[in-house]
Amino acid sequence: MTKLQEQFGQIDIYLFDQLLKGNIADGMRILDAGCGSGRNLVYLLQEGYEVCAVDADARAVDRVRALAGRFAPHLPATNFRVEAVEHLSFADASVDVVISNAVLHFARDDAHFESMLLGSWRVLKAGGLFFCRLASVIGMESELQAMEGRRYRSPDGVERYVVDEELLDSCRERLGGELAEPLKTTVVQKQRAMTTWVMRKGPR
Repeated sequence: MTKLQEQFGQIDIYLFDQLLKGNIADGMRILDAGCGSGRNLVYLLQEGYEVCAVDADARAVDRVRALAGRFAPHLPATNFRVEAVEHLSFADASVDVVISNAVLHFARDDAHFESMLLGSWRVLKAGGLFFCRLASVIGMESELQAMEGRRYRSPDGVERYVVDEELLDSCRERLGGELAEPLKTTVVQKQRAMTTWVMRKGPR
């Protein structure tokens, strides 16, 4: 393992970009909503951020607790919870940053997507940063196989809930959010498209 890997783990490059831009800064309380094995948390834990994390998979949360035990043993065990993002037990407006990395595209349908998004947004403070990466139709319009509603099968064989620019803009308006930067979409050749959606929460 290289020194960079030891320092940053397998952090998503677009989340790393937010660190470089100063949008995630020292002293912030960060919630990884759908943390998986904690690939985005190694650096944050080592650097002393107040990290919180949730996942519906108890094994994933156990792995993140182990990471925290290694890099940030001062953090309370209650920061790491087994729960779905639509049913977060964290208080309203209690975190500065919400990370939602490859999570929302697991929505079953429109109602589930809405509840996952609202659950993640609720815990964010005014002025806080919502960092989201999710599957989209952008750049893959002719490559996706329609299933039901907004669920599509992409060429990589995986069925996901897929968004477009119109839906994301509509959600932003309803939430009272402001784009922190333009939407960015990465098209993985003949596989899938992933859009990075970064918003700041307004005062309402």
